[in-house]
Amino acid sequence: MPQHPEQSQQPERGRIGRTLPTARLIRVAALTASLAVLPLTTACTGGGKDDASASSKSTTISASSAAELVAPAKVEVIANLTGCKPKIRIDADELRQGLCHTPKVDYLITTFPEEKYKRTWLDSAAIYGGKYLVGSRWVVSAKEPEMLEEFRAKIGGKVQQLRGIGPTPGPSAS
Repeated sequence: MPQHPEQSQQPERGRIGRTLPTARLIRVAALTASLAVLPLTTACTGGGKDDASASSKSTTISASSAAELVAPAKVEVIANLTGCKPKIRIDADELRQGLCHTPKVDYLITTFPEEKYKRTWLDSAAIYGGKYLVGSRWVVSAKEPEMLEEFRAKIGGKVQQLRGIGPTPGPSAS
């Protein structure tokens, strides 16, 4: 049975079967997706002729600066650099703390999502005194404070002596 031209199911020549608003939505979605990916691709590439020098610099990073590059610092990364597998004791929004047990020493690695939490923690720890190895958003405390220098060579940071409350140890004045 012959069909009338108005009943034909074939799209007109040159039309793709979509309405103009749908085609425009697809272009806008594609543009939005490409703009969302652009910052990621530019962040991952150094850009230009300095890529070779940047890659050679990354291979010369020492273990001590590797801990400084972790943002925020991770208990597991610092523990690995110091030679232990930590047992996580605290996993909270303000800090994470892992216990490391080695034949030489037991020590705690505490990391913080922001520097302000580290400062608050150090202020609280100052009551007890002692030495701490302090880095960017992390603190290491050890039963044997002399081990902190060994850790400092591996992970960086600075050894800080915190004053406790009460009398200072030493000869008594009588």
